[in-house]
Amino acid sequence: MASGAGRVAVVSGAASGIGAACAAELTARGWQVAALDLRPAADVALALIVDMTDLDAVGAAVRRAARQLGDVEAVISVAGTYGMLAFEDISAEAWNQMLRLHLGGLLHLGGLLHLARAAVPEMVRRGGGSVIGISSELAVGGGDTNAHYAAAKGAVIGLVRSLAVALAGTGVRVNAVAPGPTDTPMLGVDSPWRSPAYLNTLPARSLVTPREIALTVAFLLEEGTSFCGEVISPNAGAVL
Repeated sequence: MASGAGRVAVVSGAASGIGAACAAELTARGWQVAALDLRPAADVALALIVDMTDLDAVGAAVRRAARQLGDVEAVISVAGTYGMLAFEDISAEAWNQMLRLHLGGLLHLGGLLHLARAAVPEMVRRGGGSVIGISSELAVGGGDTNAHYAAAKGAVIGLVRSLAVALAGTGVRVNAVAPGPTDTPMLGVDSPWRSPAYLNTLPARSLVTPREIALTVAFLLEEGTSFCGEVISPNAGAVL
């Protein structure tokens, strides 16, 4: 029997890219996956259309997942966007939009915090659960044309570590996965991350695959049960 058999996970951003890979991997391991996205996800137990910047909508989606599938044991916050802008070209609107979706801007909360607020109280009541935020190696190493993105993903790491401390002793584990450039549609065909000049700087000489990220998530859920407050960075050697 798969170690995930019958267990319930909520995955945001599950219609494509890393989120879709996470949903597929967990489903293959026997998890019942509730997929939250602005577009319908395929081949999951429950596909819900949700705006991850809407606290009420996220809360309602998590409650529906619990009602239809069972107690939510894991939430994986993948939903996000990416953009390359020189620091001097980042407008207030672009800055706030990036932080609002990944974590929280000046006027809004965001995806990871919304998922945690919706799911953690029940996890604490039951004495266990797992929260995983998808960050980025740019949060660790920075980027000369990615300040708003790196700041948003750095905030994910800060929130993950803070929640890990706050929930210590409750049985709820909180961790982050910080991928390097990953082979998803978010990186356009003309992206500099796809150029041979960049790939040749990596020890692995290739982009990370979405399934590599999904396997890291699955490890944290099923095997790495002593991990809490950690940041695992599968990044093909982009940051050593």
